[in-house]
Amino acid sequence: MKTPLIIGHRGASGYLPEHTLASYFIAIQQGADYIEPDLVSTRDGVLVARHENEIGGTTDVAQHAQFAPRQCTKSIDGETSTGWFTEDFTLAELKTLRARERLGELRPANARFDGQFAVPTLTEILGLVSALDGERARLARERGEPAPPRIGIYPETKHPSYFAALGLALEAPLLATLARHGYDGRNAPIFIQSFEVGNLRALRERTTLPLVQLMSASGAPYDFVLQGESRTYQQLAMPAGLAEIAGYADAIGVEKLMVIPHTAEDELGVPTALVADAHRAGLAVHAWTFRAENYFLPVTERRGADPAASGDLATELRAYLAAGVDGVFCDHPDVAVRVCAGGL
Repeated sequence: MKTPLIIGHRGASGYLPEHTLASYFIAIQQGADYIEPDLVSTRDGVLVARHENEIGGTTDVAQHAQFAPRQCTKSIDGETSTGWFTEDFTLAELKTLRARERLGELRPANARFDGQFAVPTLTEILGLVSALDGERARLARERGEPAPPRIGIYPETKHPSYFAALGLALEAPLLATLARHGYDGRNAPIFIQSFEVGNLRALRERTTLPLVQLMSASGAPYDFVLQGESRTYQQLAMPAGLAEIAGYADAIGVEKLMVIPHTAEDELGVPTALVADAHRAGLAVHAWTFRAENYFLPVTERRGADPAASGDLATELRAYLAAGVDGVFCDHPDVAVRVCAGGL
């Protein structure tokens, strides 16, 4: 059986503030096959890695008095958000900010790194990956070993309809940047993911790089909402929807509850037919998101009453591997590596 892919979710975000070069570096050192940057745009059209375009919770922007007037309220994909937004900053301005831990109450150890790391660009992330690829290849040559596989990258285009409406469409700069770094063809170590459908279809017309349709257990693609299309993610996860997705994407990236729902007692339930249905359609299944803290685990995998304490992530991961998923997005890549190797 093929070993599932381990995707360092926003890097090794269980150990360092997410979407920092340090977090990506640690994920790679821990053995992640892919690292996952969420991509948003600056005012001057540069792709940077942030969980959301609102950066009040992931940077120290609130401490910069000169940017106080830029705090505002916007509607992003139908949700109202107040804060500071990347599209209102040039790259030079963003580079004056420093990252901070988004989940400080659950990850106080990560918060000790607040203020130490800059907001990285996609180009900087690819530069890090290239440098580490080169170093790994050099070490393999010295040892007389085969060259290791390239480190993969798994970028998400965040809010593509929103950014396109601002004249800051993400797709062209993404493809151009990837091309400059040698990502070409179906076998390139990359997956491009999106919660929307239209931009993936448009990407398929422009590239043969692997694409992933993201789906959550509730809601619908926001471009469907804008178009008055009534279908939901749950409907897309049915056999007919999966067959449609297979016409433009190579995999689905699904909220883990769509693979194994929880019972009323918040325990792991019985796996759904989603994995088998997706495989019949020719789609791989990558599940998100696996985290070690009790707060994120089923009740039977929690250890103690502290929501920030580490529970039994390994047991949860084994259940999903047994259900046949082809990859896992994990905040703690080292745990997933050990589970896939049979070491936990």
